[in-house]
Amino acid sequence: MSDLHTVATKEAPAAIGPYSQAIVANGFVYCSGQIPVDPATGNVVSQDVKEQTKQCLTNLSKVLEASGSSLERVVKTTVFMKDMNHFVDVNGVYGTFFSKHLPARAAVEVARLPKDVLVEIECVALVNSA
Repeated sequence: MSDLHTVATKEAPAAIGPYSQAIVANGFVYCSGQIPVDPATGNVVSQDVKEQTKQCLTNLSKVLEASGSSLERVVKTTVFMKDMNHFVDVNGVYGTFFSKHLPARAAVEVARLPKDVLVEIECVALVNSA
């Protein structure tokens, strides 16, 4: 299984359970969902959905970088929201991170997220060629 390895970076929050921040396999990186936790403090950044979305995507970007990838290599994201009424605000922030490259995406409302946050985002991306 030399083509499979876990990714861990201190630039993003540590996993809060028995999982990895990401797994690289067969040219792809599969990133676990990122919640809006500041990696320096371990605290949720705010109760504002726009700030939470920005932190989720910043964390995701750091995990991708540690994986040998980037936001420009993302092929699919899934956005989990506690309230679909936040869609417009989440979408506005999301569009600042994905303005030219637009990966496939699903957006779903869920009953509850870890640490009672308002948003969580996961992705699959291509790993940069060596």
